[in-house]
Amino acid sequence: MMINTLRRWWYRHKFKDSEYHNLFSRYRGTELVSLDCETTSLDPHSAELVTIAATRIQDNRILTSQSIHLTLRAPASLDAGSVAIHRIRHQDLNQGLEESLALEKLLAFIGNRPLVGYHIRYDKTILDRYFRRHFGFPLPNKTVEVSHLYHEQLERQLPNAYFDLSLEAISRHLDLPVPPRHDALQDAIAAAMIYVRLTHGDLPHPVARQTPC
Repeated sequence: MMINTLRRWWYRHKFKDSEYHNLFSRYRGTELVSLDCETTSLDPHSAELVTIAATRIQDNRILTSQSIHLTLRAPASLDAGSVAIHRIRHQDLNQGLEESLALEKLLAFIGNRPLVGYHIRYDKTILDRYFRRHFGFPLPNKTVEVSHLYHEQLERQLPNAYFDLSLEAISRHLDLPVPPRHDALQDAIAAAMIYVRLTHGDLPHPVARQTPC
């Protein structure tokens, strides 16, 4: 959920004597952060975090040398179903971070920069739950959904058409590497590449299927 201006002011006042005070100020820089999470389910209201990854974007450059990939301790809801999706097992998380420490590291990395992602609203909904639990506030960061950017640009070229908005299809159409799925860092980098391509490159000729009548 996006924090509106009044709510942002209220949090800034509430945390005025806190180290988190500046999070609720408008971001004045030029960097963005591409972010992705691996979780235990597809329900953002109950899913638990397994890994969090993020990389910074500066203009048309993806700063992969400035990336983080955080592994948390295995949550209780990590079962065979979720392991089958992201292939992360309980033993892979034995050295994982406590929730609060992982969130502190993430916050130090992203600050109040805008967040870019594929299904970023899903990730932010989960992160907001965790940040409320441990810090008393949701993430104040604005979000940019790359699939929406992609759809909006193609819609201008070919109105009323159907477009495949899967991460793989978008990457192929933009002549970008198709990421191995369910790896948080690779998905974050893929979303960053899509963002840079759409905002700093030429859009390829649209490939679409007309919506059936």
